[in-house]
Amino acid sequence: MTEDVIDNWFALARYDLATAEAMLQTRRFLYVGFMCQQAVEKLLKACYVKAHDSTPPYTHNLLRLIAELPWGREVDVHRLKTIQSLNSYYIESRYTEDIQELAATLTEAKVTQVLRDTKELFEWIKSRL
Repeated sequence: MTEDVIDNWFALARYDLATAEAMLQTRRFLYVGFMCQQAVEKLLKACYVKAHDSTPPYTHNLLRLIAELPWGREVDVHRLKTIQSLNSYYIESRYTEDIQELAATLTEAKVTQVLRDTKELFEWIKSRL
């Protein structure tokens, strides 16, 4: 794998994090969580490529991705809770009822905290890239 592949995953991750910020500004709270999940997923896939020099697994499960990284056991309890929470925001394959139920739980205060926690996690993971 080339450095270009890692750079591409990282660029996509940064774009998704910026999109999460834009979704917060436009009050599209469901997509704040989804884009936070996507940002961390893509950053973890960049780390995977760097660590294993191979294509990352086809998964959206952040816990699985981080477990396959050499430093995956360094995740503290707060970051682990953030990762577990972000896993629940992956929405592509959810049923409409599930999306509506999830959206009903997302307040501005909650997604603001999700974004804050994601940014902290993002920086921590980025430091290992």
